[in-house]
Amino acid sequence: MGAGGERVKVRVAGVAVDGSGQHVILLKPLNDEEDDGLILPIWIGEQEATSILVAIQGARAPRPLAHDLMRDMLDSLGATVDEVEIVRIEDGTFFAEVVLSAPSGVRRLDARPSDAVALASRTEAPIWLATAVLEEAGIPDTVTGDDDDEDDAGDAPTSSPAAVGGPDAEARVDEFKRFLDDVDPDDFRDD
Repeated sequence: MGAGGERVKVRVAGVAVDGSGQHVILLKPLNDEEDDGLILPIWIGEQEATSILVAIQGARAPRPLAHDLMRDMLDSLGATVDEVEIVRIEDGTFFAEVVLSAPSGVRRLDARPSDAVALASRTEAPIWLATAVLEEAGIPDTVTGDDDDEDDAGDAPTSSPAAVGGPDAEARVDEFKRFLDDVDPDDFRDD
């Protein structure tokens, strides 16, 4: 376990573009009973979003993407990705760790969440999220359709402006919530 404390296993619920054109990865806990209908949005770069989508959809790029190269390098060195975990949030920045098993032993590497998720998506490694991060930065899940009672959305914790990054974070969170209200869940299916 990463920085200590409780954690929950998550899946990539989707990769979206918010109203300002920023890419967002949406992480959803697998056990809805534990998460109270929260989803974690993390704003990421366009290349990382593409890399995650390629892996999730099982597509092959004509040439290896950076995360394909990482996976291939680990394979050639006899190392495997055991798991990745988003371990904390500080001043609006998310921190992740990649846990590797190598001939020299288990190694824990600092990583950006987007890189960790892209690598996990290629290696079928589980993705974990520190419960404290979900509680601080999670927002009510209106994307995946798991929220049975819309009136309960106001009771769920919302992300603090600092949790999602930068001085304009509150406006970005509000804009993202409006985006979630208007989005069709079918837009996030991997069909």
